[in-house]
This record gives sequence, structure tokens and C-alpha cells, in this order.
Amino acid sequence: MTTLLTRAELEAGLDHIRASPMESGTLEMIVRRPGVGERELLDEGVLDLSEGLVGDMWQRRGSRNKITGDPDVNRQITVMNARCAALVARDRERWPLAGDQLYVDLDLSVANIPPGTRLQIGSAVIEATAELHLGCSKFQTRFGWSAVLFVNSRVGRELRLRGMSAKIVTGGVVRTGDKVHVAAGGEF
Repeated sequence: MTTLLTRAELEAGLDHIRASPMESGTLEMIVRRPGVGERELLDEGVLDLSEGLVGDMWQRRGSRNKITGDPDVNRQITVMNARCAALVARDRERWPLAGDQLYVDLDLSVANIPPGTRLQIGSAVIEATAELHLGCSKFQTRFGWSAVLFVNSRVGRELRLRGMSAKIVTGGVVRTGDKVHVAAGGEF
């Protein structure tokens, strides 16, 4: 059984998370969620404008935030800082439990990647959206109440410790180990 960290132990990891690369990072993990509670680690994935991560349940799941229940394109992909995932999950095998599709070693803070900023990963381009991605009851069950308080705190929200919501702008192939480039002035 994995030992859950206290809030103080989690906060002690903030400097390491803040040291994430700002302009160019690495795609550390790709996780597809084919069904509720299911996770598949991929070496390669396809990001599609209409499907999201091909084979992921994003489109079939719909949205709890819309009256129609249609999938929310602004939450098409969720991206989590790999350093935060490592801290909270403690074991790389537990990262997928967070429920995100892409895990990157990159500074995902709002200051570094404000909504509208584009990231190139492999041949795909995604765009950060303003949609909040916060720790929920599932996150609490998997990583503990201290982890929820940590990622949902003011600092946690500024750094997007729980992750960043994004939409696909240009479909393409992404592979574990791909560089993740932040668009400078809208250009790569």
C-alpha cells in the first residue's frame, strides 16, 4: 500500500515542481481511458479534433457542465505536470489514477501558459483553456484529502497542480518522450 503524504510533505515538493521547464519540456506519459475506471498506458497516441485522444472515453462520457450533455471541447484533453503526479502518486504506476491523458515535465502554471497558449507535442497542437481542473472525490479517494487541499489551494490553482484543460487545435501523433514546446508569441 502506498503511503499518502501530509499537506506539509506535499508543500515541501513545491520547489521541485516550480523548477519544471518553461519553454520546452517532455511528454512523460500518455494514458487512455477507454471506460470508467479503466486506464491504458500508451507509447503512442493520436489526438483527433473531434475524438480527443483516440480510444479515450472523453467524447462518449459527455459533460456534467453542459445542459445538453455534449462533450466539452474545452476539456477535451487534460494535462498534468509529471513532477506533481510523481509527488502526489508516489509511484509512477499510480500516475494514471489521476485521470489525465497527458503527463508532461513542463511548467503548466497560469503565468507560464495562460488560456489561449498553444503547445506543440509531436505533430499535434493543443491550446490551454480557461476551464478549471480541480481535485475531486475520486482524486481524494486515490491520493488523500491532503492531496486535494494541496492541488486545490490558491497556489495549486496558480500552478495548475491538478492539471490543465486543453482543446486540440491540430490533430496528430504524440509519443512518450516527445518534446512539448510552448508557442512563443503564438509561433513555434
